[in-house]
Amino acid sequence: MDIHPSSQLLDPQNHALLLIDFEGQMAFATSSIGMSELRTNAAILAGGSRIFNVPTIVTTVLEHAFSGPTFPEITEVYPPATTPYLDRTTMNTWEDAACNQAIKATGKQKLVMAGLWTGVCIVGPALSALAENFEVYVIADACGDVTPEAHERAMQRMVQAGVRPMTAVQYVLELQRDWARQETYPAVTDLMKKYGGGYGLGIQYAHNMLKQHEVAA
Repeated sequence: MDIHPSSQLLDPQNHALLLIDFEGQMAFATSSIGMSELRTNAAILAGGSRIFNVPTIVTTVLEHAFSGPTFPEITEVYPPATTPYLDRTTMNTWEDAACNQAIKATGKQKLVMAGLWTGVCIVGPALSALAENFEVYVIADACGDVTPEAHERAMQRMVQAGVRPMTAVQYVLELQRDWARQETYPAVTDLMKKYGGGYGLGIQYAHNMLKQHEVAA
């Protein structure tokens, strides 16, 4: 039987990830999402992309003059010493020559984006990429803006233009797709145990029950 999953689904080989401006100064004014939740979702997103070896670009805006260092949840997974961090002055990542070149150099037609703020630093590259016929996905719960209204209107604007919204957990599970894929199963479940809230506790509980059953048997 021929099985053909949707071409709109993400897999580890068909996209690149852009982590845009996850920096302190941008976070201080973010109020559309709680900071703990934002950091948790950023950790899930970054950790998942590393597990599946997704081409990932980390960008900053005026890191040393204004916005400050990147979230530790991202630098832990993508250390600055071994990962190029592209700093720029433009609000729109797409308009920075080095960033634009790096994105296109991945050779991926599908782009996944997340960062701060939704209505500026995500809308800009998302709409620009769409205009050049890229397929764009935005991790809505790993983005934030100065007000809930700003975030929601930005998401609405992008979706109306053709952007596909996702969540951080959805992103990782879409890459895993099949729990029989043992090469990534332990890392994915460990990531969820650490950052996945109630879902992660459920995985921990299930694993513990299985171990107890094996011992009893």
